[in-house]
Amino acid sequence: MESPSLEISPPELHRRLLAGDDLQLVDVREAIEFEFCHLPGSQLLPLDEVPRRAAEIRTAGPVVLICHHGVRSAHALAYLRQRLGRLNVLNLRGGVAAWAAQVDPDFPTY
Repeated sequence: MESPSLEISPPELHRRLLAGDDLQLVDVREAIEFEFCHLPGSQLLPLDEVPRRAAEIRTAGPVVLICHHGVRSAHALAYLRQRLGRLNVLNLRGGVAAWAAQVDPDFPTY
């Protein structure tokens, strides 16, 4: 049996958002990065605050974790899955940089 993917691609996330899927978008970058650019509807929860604020991340329904290139969000995913047993979390592969490259060429990059 194939294990479910722990990642979602930017085009797949875009498709699911357009379809109206109920997704919680959690951006684990720092506030200054979030202020510069973020996906509409995402909430800021910096990586170092995830352990203290994990209750803000829903336990049912898909949650997409977002950062600049997908590294910090992968760390958040590992913490949430391994330490808290959250199986409903996905990492946005390549982060907002990949979103800009693959989905929205007008999305701000840094």
